[in-house]
Amino acid sequence: MKIAVCVKRVPDMDARFRISADGTSLDEAGLKFDINEPDAWAVEAGLQLKEKAGQGEVVVLSLGPPAVQETIRKALSMGADRGIHLAADRVPFDGFSIARAIAAELKDGGYDLILFGKMSPDSSNGIVGAIVAELLDYACVTAVSGLEMADGGGTAKRELEGAQEFVEFTLPAVLTVDEGLNTARYPSLKGIMAAKKKPMESKPAQLGEPMVTIKSLEMPPDRPPGKIVGEGAAAVPELVRLLQTEAKVL
Repeated sequence: MKIAVCVKRVPDMDARFRISADGTSLDEAGLKFDINEPDAWAVEAGLQLKEKAGQGEVVVLSLGPPAVQETIRKALSMGADRGIHLAADRVPFDGFSIARAIAAELKDGGYDLILFGKMSPDSSNGIVGAIVAELLDYACVTAVSGLEMADGGGTAKRELEGAQEFVEFTLPAVLTVDEGLNTARYPSLKGIMAAKKKPMESKPAQLGEPMVTIKSLEMPPDRPPGKIVGEGAAAVPELVRLLQTEAKVL
């Protein structure tokens, strides 16, 4: 089985963000970046499928500036076989542009399965995988939390509100991976050293003209200061009153 895993480099979401001077992007100075966690689950899924089959290839692809090669190397250190860097000055907001570039790269690659993380926390779009499937005319299952493969297809589990859904699909297919499918392995020292020698091809991303752009970014307003209503049991009536009349949660 030939598997492509699409990964994204995202900032540490616990960091304190600042908006850049252009007003449409984040100031990346001082931010730490890592592989998007759901994408790491997708890498792990690809590796497990290859290991279970005893053969195959796991190819990691990422789009963006040269810094995304670090993210590809991390996936290679987990055990992926080779990397593809689709070079662009920046990762566009327009999911269609990203999907168009990924589909153009993968369409003639003979891939049986294309894996994505369900969503990245920086853009929260979650649409690229589905658009790639549409552009390639592949089956698509989103938010996969369980997976069993059989000859020519598979069964995916999806978590619904109060229920579980099991979906059968045929190959080739695009899956987006949700929490619960697996726990991504940490790269070993041997894997990190081996990743330095694994092939990584870099080529221009065929993004085309974006149809959606960010008009502006704004930071949320500061939260109002907390209010001390008293101490002990004597404070309960006032606390209940405020929860009913101001917070309106009771």
